[in-house]
Amino acid sequence: MSKVVAVLNVIAWSGFWAFGFIALSADPSAPGQMTIAVVMAALGAAMGLWAWFWIVRHSERTGYASKSRSRPRFDADTELDRDLAG
Repeated sequence: MSKVVAVLNVIAWSGFWAFGFIALSADPSAPGQMTIAVVMAALGAAMGLWAWFWIVRHSERTGYASKSRSRPRFDADTELDRDLAG
């Protein structure tokens, strides 16, 4: 399943870039072509992001990638407050 999602990721991002280019280079006098290209580019970006996040979660779950070691946001804020206070 992960290989299928990886292939979907590549195809989705390729569609995003291809249709995004078509949308940017479309003739302004043909708004229908530009609108369809923008919608297709947005769908490609959405599918690409979904596939990317699925791959990241799958990699962390299977142990291929280490889990995120980020601190909770409130820890960073209290340290910033201490630095500003003095």
